[in-house]
Amino acid sequence: MSAESHDPLEGFDTTIHAPNRLRICALLDTAGEAEFGLVQKQLGLSASVLSKHITVLMDAGYVGQRKAVRDTRQRVWLHLTGRGRDAYRGHLAALRAIVGPSDPAL
Repeated sequence: MSAESHDPLEGFDTTIHAPNRLRICALLDTAGEAEFGLVQKQLGLSASVLSKHITVLMDAGYVGQRKAVRDTRQRVWLHLTGRGRDAYRGHLAALRAIVGPSDPAL
């Protein structure tokens, strides 16, 4: 193997790969930080389903949260950690390596 060839699965992350977790990471990568309710609305998930996926991502060290009171209610803002951003972007690179370059002629 040459120094440039590598395993296309390098960077593939099964924690992130689940569709809803991938969507959560994509949203947080773009937004930087988002309130739980906004993430729920954008992804069309119930609070319990979103909470379960967030817990998995937090347990992996990929998502962090910030709690604060806003409009007299406790709110939770979510963000990708540095580790989470690296894992998400590594996962995207692995997916691109797996599917290969796109051919605009197709």
